[in-house]
Amino acid sequence: MLSAFRADAAFLKGLGRAFAGALIFSLPMMMTMEMWWLGFYMDPLRLALLLVLTFPVLVGLSRFGGMRPTAHLRDDMADALVVMLVAAIAAGVILWMFGILTPDMAPREIIGKVALQTVPGSFGAMLARSQLGAEPEGGGPGRRGPSYWGELFLMGAGALFLSFNVAPTEEMVAIAYKMSAWQGVALALLSLGLMHAFVYALNFRGGSRRPEAVPASVIFLRFSVVGYAIVLLVSLFVLWIFSRTDNSGLQEIISAAIVLSFPGAIGAAAARLLL
Repeated sequence: MLSAFRADAAFLKGLGRAFAGALIFSLPMMMTMEMWWLGFYMDPLRLALLLVLTFPVLVGLSRFGGMRPTAHLRDDMADALVVMLVAAIAAGVILWMFGILTPDMAPREIIGKVALQTVPGSFGAMLARSQLGAEPEGGGPGRRGPSYWGELFLMGAGALFLSFNVAPTEEMVAIAYKMSAWQGVALALLSLGLMHAFVYALNFRGGSRRPEAVPASVIFLRFSVVGYAIVLLVSLFVLWIFSRTDNSGLQEIISAAIVLSFPGAIGAAAARLLL
């Protein structure tokens, strides 16, 4: 009976951390007007696709540092569903307190606004243990170092989170419009350089050590260059989800993708450092 009580207490503590993580990661978006509007007029099919694709990303994150140590895929899937539910509840409560959700709104508008905020909130809820937990992280059965493909996945997840926070804003479009072609090239090179430096060159806690036998050029090509390509693809996807590519020319799309890839690259590097 005592063990059951402790298990229930640990579960409730985990839910509390997940709620706190959801607030920390999604609060800036909850207080952003563009996100309120998007919840109303965003294409429902694109929003549904975003939620569907968020689920396997959360399952993958659970493998590396989720709500609790896990040993089986079914546990990761269960945790992914739980954190999405926690994030949705957190978004609904806070948006209602802010007066963004009102009883006279159409159900479609309420669902859209809550669902959109669920995406960043669920990332925070999933990472609550690794970032907010008090217990050591090294000994759980579900805690494992990422393989090469795992590192690429983490970069994509980090890029998705941070680019998601910037893509809805009008400032992102304004920056892409104001930049010249040479400034775009310089920004892309800066993003790539920062990705590599954050993880390999600056010795941050959690950074990767370059194997002695592997040349720096190989590490740069296999991780940083490939990682930046993933960041660009994620940025294009997020731009499409938010209808930023609709009725736009190829040059405008490329410019917007490069701008969005700047925070995306930082997010990709941060994900590898934190997890």
